[in-house]
Amino acid sequence: MYIPKLYREEDREKILEFLRANNFPALVTYEGEKPIATHLPVEVLEAEDGALTIYSHMSRANPQWKGFGEQEVLLIFQGAHTYISPRWYGHVNVPTWNYMMVHLYGKVRVVEGEELYSLLSRLVKNHEESDSYSLEGLPQDFVQKEMNGVVGFAVDVARIDAAYKLSQNRNDADHGNIVRELEGRGDENSTKVEKAMRSGR
Repeated sequence: MYIPKLYREEDREKILEFLRANNFPALVTYEGEKPIATHLPVEVLEAEDGALTIYSHMSRANPQWKGFGEQEVLLIFQGAHTYISPRWYGHVNVPTWNYMMVHLYGKVRVVEGEELYSLLSRLVKNHEESDSYSLEGLPQDFVQKEMNGVVGFAVDVARIDAAYKLSQNRNDADHGNIVRELEGRGDENSTKVEKAMRSGR
């Protein structure tokens, strides 16, 4: 991903928070003739040594997993994004777009057996609002049957590219006006970008 120096985000804790808040990325691989992408729920885990691993699963019927092999894969995590009008500057300019985006690159490995069961169990616990539903509480023959229909995998992250384009190139007056205009819009994306701009200035 092309990232001008001004927009590159390198705060690891901020990036990890972003990944966990936007945990439905696109997994992009290459089958030899064309790229393939699947959007998937993921779990983001950081080891004590700082190693970052992304866990997920897909339907076994999805042919993408068959091409994992030794290739490097790309995970695209998209955050809030919104149109920025040139009317909000104190000078003549052109329209642009503010956004938050993180690309992760790494090798992928298939996850099976107990590791897959543990992964699926954690994904359920991470998203269920009640303790009344869990993988462990289901008939285990049913769980095993369902597990046969999915392929678990882990991406051991080798590189992180994080771009937060939040009008860092604007003077204080224009930056403040953009924040006020986004606040006035009130839609979810504009609000998230506005808050990110406030916290990053």
